[in-house]
Order: sequence, then C-alpha cells, then structure tokens
Amino acid sequence: MPKQGPALQALSRKESFLILSLHNRLRSQVQPPAANMQRMDWSESLAQIAQARAALCNTSVTPNLASAPRHTPQVGWNVQLLPKGSASFVEVVNLWFAEGLQYRHGDAECAPNATCTHYTQLVWATSSQLGCGKHLCSVDQAAMEAFVCAYSPGGNWDLNGKTIAPYKKGSWCSLCTASVSGCFKAWDHAGGLCEVPRNPCRMSCRNHGLLNISTCHCHCPPGYTGRYCQVRCSVQCVHGRFREEECSCICDVGYGGAQCATKVHFPFHTCDLKIDGDCFMVSSEADTYYGAKMKCQGKGGVLAQIESQKVQDILAFYLGRLETTNEVTDSDFETRNFWIGLTYKAAKDSFRWTTGEHQSFTSFAFGQPDNQGVDGSKRTPLFINPVPAKSRRAHLSPRVKKTNSPYKACRNSHLLQGHRKKDLCDI
Repeated sequence: MPKQGPALQALSRKESFLILSLHNRLRSQVQPPAANMQRMDWSESLAQIAQARAALCNTSVTPNLASAPRHTPQVGWNVQLLPKGSASFVEVVNLWFAEGLQYRHGDAECAPNATCTHYTQLVWATSSQLGCGKHLCSVDQAAMEAFVCAYSPGGNWDLNGKTIAPYKKGSWCSLCTASVSGCFKAWDHAGGLCEVPRNPCRMSCRNHGLLNISTCHCHCPPGYTGRYCQVRCSVQCVHGRFREEECSCICDVGYGGAQCATKVHFPFHTCDLKIDGDCFMVSSEADTYYGAKMKCQGKGGVLAQIESQKVQDILAFYLGRLETTNEVTDSDFETRNFWIGLTYKAAKDSFRWTTGEHQSFTSFAFGQPDNQGVDGSKRTPLFINPVPAKSRRAHLSPRVKKTNSPYKACRNSHLLQGHRKKDLCDI
C-alpha cells in the first residue's frame, strides 16, 4: 500500500514557471499544427489540489475539489509515480509529451498497446489553467515520488467511448475564439497560442500617455498630442478649433494664420470651380502637405475635404483636364499622385465616405495607403480620398516630386494640393 513520505513544500516559483513555460512551448510544437490551442496560465488553486492529490500517493484516487475554482466544471489530471530521484518534473512533462509519437491525430487514436492520455491532456486545446504539485511517497517500502498536474477546463472527453481529438488542425491561431483572439508566440515557440488579448488595440502611447483599452484612445499629458501622443504641441487656437492629430488649428470662416488670429477675406472671384456652393481654388505655391495646409490657412481656408463620391468625381474630371493643357507639362507618373490627410496607418477596406458609402475608386498603388514618399510623407494615387472608419472626413492634398510644384486646392475654407503649377483650395 502507498504511504505518504515526508511532506514536501509546494513547488517554488521557479519550478512552477519552468513547468508552465514548458507546457506552453510543447503545446506550440504539436504536429499537425493546432488552430485553436490556447495559452496556459498558472493557477494557484489548481496547484493546491494537485499538491493534495500528490500527497495521497495513489494514482487512482482524486482529492476533494472544494478548493478548485468555482467556475471549473471539470478538472483534468496527469499523474505519474516514479522512483525517487529518477526524473525531474520537467523530464516528467517531456515524457508525457513523448506519448504523442504514438498518437494519430487524424484518427484521434493511440497506437495499440500504447498510452496517450497524458499527451492528449497536456495538449488539450481548451485547457487554459494549470497547477502542479509533487510529493515523496513510500510504495511497498520503495521510495517513490508522485508528480501531479491539474488542468482546467479538463480534457480527454470521449464520444461513444472514444476520446475525441485534443485540438483542431489548422494554421496557428486561425480558429481562436473571440474571447481569446490574441495570438501569443514566445521566442522559443514553434507556433502561436490563442490568448486573451493583453492589448486588443495593438498600440501603445508614447511620452507617458495612458491608453484607454475600451476606446483605443491615448490620453496625452500636457504638451503632447497625436494618436500616439507622439507630437510635442502647444498651439492655442484663437478663432478656430484644435486638430489634435496634426497639432494645428482649423480656423473659423474669415480667420487665418497658424493660430487663427488673423482676420482675412478670401477673394471668392478667384474660385476655379464651385461645387454645391463650395469654392475651390487651385494653386501651386506649396510642395508639401503641411506647406499646402499652411498656405490655405493663411488665405482663411483649410485643406479641401472630399466628403462624397460626387465631389470626388467632379474634381477628378476637373483636375484630369489640366493634364491636357499647358498647365501640366511633366508627363512623369508622380505628377498624378496626391497627398491624403491620413494621420495613421489604416487598412484600405476600412475607408468610407462621410455618408457611409464605400468609395468606388480602386486604383490604390502598390503598398497603399502606406506607400511613403522620399521625404517620409504618405502618398496615394490621384483622387483616392476616402474617409477612414471612425473619422469625420479626410483631407486631400496632391503631391509630386520635389522638383515639381504640386497643386493645392481650397474650398470655402479648404485647400487641396495637386499637380504642378496649381494648388486647389476649398474656401
């Protein structure tokens, strides 16, 4: 009969860390790859009941689970009784995993006369909590050591008497559920493990900004602004509103300048075209996005904001005609590129007009909308100016090589920059 030996203390923090890390590493190495394998975390409550079972020195007896987590409907077990000193806990876990050599995942079967249940519990995809313990025992006057790991939720479920496959085959993390949509992969992992996203926004705030996980918005300290608090800023807008993403002012009608402090009167007779009462002016006095923006603001406007497919189509027709006139003499493709006022990376499929409709132009150049120009600015082909989801509107400003003079355009208080020789403003 098994007898308890001298009591052993619970596993040290180092031992528990090594056992947990080994479990996660082995789970990332299963073949075929697992599409829904979850990352495991250490549970002290499971470690306590594992220690209690190890102290029983009997592989067939389970302890009272009163100390198990309340939400745990079932606990899975891996138990091994070995001669004292014959193996460390890490070696025991590796022995359990080695049983996988006898397991056929496609058939969900173990080879005849072989044991695979330790392996299947170790790699049970939905088991996400782990706790282990060990104890010295005396079995038939032989010194033995009991190694026990408890898993929650437990595995090794059977259907009609046959144990089901421990995980779903597929690309790593390809079948992670919504609650564990993150994909964890340590430096020594072969594949990824599904986990609760530690940072679902997949972003971080700079300069000691604080990230609101629910809104994915950075709360910046005084003196900084931008989506990531990356811009040092101390602008005061006298007659206008502050645009945080660009650390600049959008002036009220009739005011201009960097701080919207200058009273200006825009010459409406200079409109190159009008759309629904908005006045657009084309100019060539700036060769960068911010240069065009400041030029238009100095006239009492802001960069042109294209809010609908109608405005885009009209501007596409108007600016396209300039290429057939003496106004544009450079045939370089770069002269057909425009800046758009996106301040952070966004996926193409997330673009919408402010009306909610999808944009119809699909001529994004390779790598757009993140194709960078030589000066680090982002460029995109002519007239592609949709609005990112969750954004009120986009600013459009054309861009060409530094040897060219881009257009900019203003509309009633908006400026659009384009090909050489002309700028387009919305006043």
